[in-house]
Order: sequence, then structure tokens, then C-alpha cells
Amino acid sequence: MKTILSQVCTILFVSLLLSSCMETKESAKIMPGEIWLDTDGNFINAHGGGMLIYNNTYYWYGEMKSGETYTPECNKEWGGTRVDVTGVSCYSSKDLINWQYEGNVLPVVTDNPGHDLHTSKVVERPKVVYNAKTKKFVMWMHIDSMDYSKASSGVATSDSPTGPFTYIGSTRPNAGFWPLDVSEDDKKDGNLAEDFETGQMARDMTIFVDDDGKAYHFYSSENNVTQHIAELSDDYLSHTGKYKRLFIDRSMEAAAVFKREGKYYFMASGCTAWDPNPARLAVAENIWGPWEELDNPCVGENAELTFISQSTYVIPVQGGKDAFIFMADRWNKDDLKDSRYIWLPIEFGDKDSVSIKWHDEWDLDIFGE
Repeated sequence: MKTILSQVCTILFVSLLLSSCMETKESAKIMPGEIWLDTDGNFINAHGGGMLIYNNTYYWYGEMKSGETYTPECNKEWGGTRVDVTGVSCYSSKDLINWQYEGNVLPVVTDNPGHDLHTSKVVERPKVVYNAKTKKFVMWMHIDSMDYSKASSGVATSDSPTGPFTYIGSTRPNAGFWPLDVSEDDKKDGNLAEDFETGQMARDMTIFVDDDGKAYHFYSSENNVTQHIAELSDDYLSHTGKYKRLFIDRSMEAAAVFKREGKYYFMASGCTAWDPNPARLAVAENIWGPWEELDNPCVGENAELTFISQSTYVIPVQGGKDAFIFMADRWNKDDLKDSRYIWLPIEFGDKDSVSIKWHDEWDLDIFGE
């Protein structure tokens, strides 16, 4: 009887173990558009975000969307809903599946309405990079007033990827400098001349660090009509004055930049407020250009709406060849805290062709060994 009971217990244990393994395997999926929970069981709150890879760990930073969604009077004309700013979140992961909440690494200011980080202001698209020379973690972000008239970039630093970050201040980049390749006729343009004096408008943005450690700031400028690329100083805390106008009059925002096989890829969306639109894609052999625009990389149902989402970053997967993840937000403009995340694998074909296909669920095995 003891032998039979022992065998039954063994079978039950093995069954439970297999069941647990199956559940673990099943949960190790990326499910675009679903509710994603952190390791504490809470909703991941990291919108408009970016990814830092440091010491074999992924750090995901994003806008914290909490509280009531409302439309300020100054933004009603274009439907600019918002929540009051609460800070920048950070999550860490070894596998891009299980995310541990590391805290609010750039808390807001509640007692000074004039401060860039006051709850009434705009803090969007935080991107963090590591400076190997200074051993500092540097965060750049879009800083704005509630009506989006400030159009500036803010910077903060930390000694640790999990913060806290110390806010330094904001600027409109490159005041007193003309863009590369500017003509004498362009200098007579009233708007460009004003930008020369006051600095360039800077809204949606990303930071790209090249293989040589040089960092570049991409941002929507000139009332979001033209994209700019600007070189950052060696410590990544300011601009050198070297910048160039890209995609003139193409109205792009939500930029994401990555590099593959020596070529640079630029992804973005059009400017249609909260409403989704076709993804933009361009490629260049030099980061300063010339850039060649390609077709919308999205393929399949809702491809013309970027699968009802907007780009924010491209993740290079550690240890993978041609392993890149398109990272996007599915905004819920009426309840911003319920906005979801769309992550999809990027596929590469002949020459410079790029495609992004919808998957209800997928895992990193899609990239192979």
C-alpha cells in the first residue's frame, strides 16, 4: 500500500511540476495590447518609454499615467487630453518578460508651479543612456507647458540606472547656431531666424548612442513640421551646436532610431494627435543623412494604423542576430492610464526592407538562436 501511495504521490508531484512549467512557459509570452503586470502584480505604468541595456539587464523608463484624464481648456481645439504629471517610472528585467518595478525615478514637484516638473506641466518620452566616460546615467525628455508652447528638452542625471535622477534643467537646443547645409536664403526665413536667436522647438524625442559613444538627439521641431538631429556634448548633458534639419515639412513625431549592419533606421509616426496613422520608416548610411524614406513597414490588418499604436523605441535584443523589437503605445485618450503596449518583432528582408507583422502573442524564440 505504501508503495502504491508513494507512486501516486510521485505522479501527482510530477503532474503539478509539469503543470507549473506549462503555466510558466505560457506566461513567458509577449501579448501586444493586453494588460501587462509587473512582478508585484501591478499594471506596468511606463508610457512613451525607452529602454536602456546595462550589465545584462533591461531598464524600461516611461511616463507614469495616473489619476483622472481631462482636457485643459487650452488644448480642447485639438483634443489634447492629459493627466497631471506624477513622474518617470523604471522597471528592470533580465528576459523582457518579467518586469520588476524600481520606483518613480524622477518624482514631480508639487509646491512650485513654475518648475519644469510641476504636476501641471508636460514630461514626455523619457530616454535614458549611459555615459561610459562620466559613469553617469543621463535622462533626456520632452518638457513642456500645459499648452505645449514651451517646446523644450529637459535633462537629468543619476549614478544608478534605478535613480533617483537629479533634474538639471531644460533648454531649446542650439540657440545661436545655424543648421548644417543652411543656405543664405534659408537664413532670411523669419522662423529660422527666430529659432537661431531662441533655440529650436523640441517636442517628441529620442536619444541614440552610436558605436563610438557619440550621442544624438532626435526631436520634432518647427511646430512638429520638421525633424531635427542634434549632436550632444561628450558628457551628454548639452548640445554642441551641430544639428541638421531632416524630413522637412513631413510632420513626424514619436521617433525611434536603431542601427543594423552599419545602417541607421529611423521610425516615427505622422502628427495626428492621439489618432493612429501609418508608420514612417527611413534608412541612411550616415546618421547625418541623406535619409531615404521607405514604405510603411507594418503588414496586415490595421497596418495603415500601425496596429492602432504609435512608435516610441526599438529594442535591440541581447545576444540575438537581427533581433529587434518595435516598441509602441496604444493610447487610450479618454483614460490615459489604461493605455496599452504594443511590442512586435522586426523582420528584415533583401536590401533595406523592413516588415512588422501582427502577433496576438509571441516569445523571443521567434528570433532563433
